[in-house]
Amino acid sequence: MIIDNLEYNTEREHLIIPEYGRHMQKMINHAKSLETKEERNKTAKSIIAVMGNMQPHLRDVPDFQHKLWDQLFIMANFELDVDSPFPIPSKEFLEERPEPLEYPQNFPKYRFYGNNIKTMIDVANTWEDGDLKEALIFTIANHMKKCFLNWNKDTVEDDVIFKHLYELSNGKINLKNTDEDLTDATSLMRTKTKFNTGSKKGGHKKNTNRPRKRY
Repeated sequence: MIIDNLEYNTEREHLIIPEYGRHMQKMINHAKSLETKEERNKTAKSIIAVMGNMQPHLRDVPDFQHKLWDQLFIMANFELDVDSPFPIPSKEFLEERPEPLEYPQNFPKYRFYGNNIKTMIDVANTWEDGDLKEALIFTIANHMKKCFLNWNKDTVEDDVIFKHLYELSNGKINLKNTDEDLTDATSLMRTKTKFNTGSKKGGHKKNTNRPRKRY
């Protein structure tokens, strides 16, 4: 029966770069099996031409040919002995894992404030004392209060924000004895109401006055 001769993809050879398809992989495997280097070079150039035709949208990309040759050696598992117009990449270099990124963790104790708050506090510490610096400090404190309320929807006393600001500024900003209050929590958390288009002036309202059925 014909069904007995079916070949599943799971039983076939693994495709290193599936985007090029199985026939391209077979062409590369054939190039590897050629005896003379002259034949391999000629076949490799033909394969590069076909690969370029399969990705015409990348022809204007810088180093497009270099990328194609790199992909050729990758699909050949670096076992294709041909003369490349570009440096041949090493398998070890391509398989090398990148260094893990170091994310800024300036104050993990109060992550709900975000890293930008610490940057703003550091900038405020560099300013000269005066009305402008005081305005900036209270702007920072109000933003900290809003961040705290986003994290904890209940409420927060100003003294808690002042204490955190004192800690994050390394004791350089002290509002613990100030007589000025921060913005009310309700005002900070107030959101704009969304109006229905049907309730707006000039909006189209749904017609609910359907004619009654007469029996």
